[in-house]
Amino acid sequence: MHHFDEPVYMISIVAKILDIHPQTLRQYERENLITPSRSDGRIRLYSQRDIEKIKMILRLTREVGVNLAGVDVVIRLKDKMEAMEQEMMELRAEIARMRSSSGVPPEKSLVTKRSIYEMVIFDDDILK
Repeated sequence: MHHFDEPVYMISIVAKILDIHPQTLRQYERENLITPSRSDGRIRLYSQRDIEKIKMILRLTREVGVNLAGVDVVIRLKDKMEAMEQEMMELRAEIARMRSSSGVPPEKSLVTKRSIYEMVIFDDDILK
C-alpha cells in the first residue's frame, strides 16, 4: 500500500477514478487549486491526498454550487483553520508541560490571543 502523500496516480487514472475529464484536472491546476507532483518526464502524479482534495473541490462545485474562485477561498480558510488547530494543540501541550513541571504556577500565567498566540508569565513583584 502506498503512503497517503505519495504521488503514484497518473492523470488518466485519477480522471477515471473520479469520473471526470483530465482537462478538469488541468483546469484545477491552472487555478492553483491543486498542485500535483511531476515525474522526471514532467508527467503529473497525484497522491491520495490530492485525490481527496479534488473530491472536496467536486463536492463544492457540484453540490454546493461554489465557483472556482470560491473554492480557492474555502481551501485557504480550511488550511488556515487546520494550522490554527495544530498551533492550539501545541500550545495546550506546552501549557500542560509547564504546569506539570512546577515551573510556573497556573495563577501566574496568562495566554492571550493576538495575530499569534503568546504566553505572558508574571513575576511575583509585578503581581503585588
